[in-house]
Amino acid sequence: MTETQIREAAINIRALPAQRNLIDLAAAALHKSRSDFMLEVACREAENILLNQRLFLVDDADFTAFETALQAPVSTNAKELLARQPPWK
Repeated sequence: MTETQIREAAINIRALPAQRNLIDLAAAALHKSRSDFMLEVACREAENILLNQRLFLVDDADFTAFETALQAPVSTNAKELLARQPPWK
């Protein structure tokens, strides 16, 4: 996000005084406002959560087992499942 963009979406949260004080101390240590600090940290954590759902780190043995499973013939049960009409249709 560039600095020239206007922030229009409001995000409001309630916190305990101790939580607010902790956030303020961390923000001050980075020379940031509370809002800038909270937005940066929340966005970074959101990205990490989403990336963790898409990126899986495995060792060579597990990756080989995964590739083998992908290349195995489709079972009869899987073919039946793919042939079924979804409940929403």
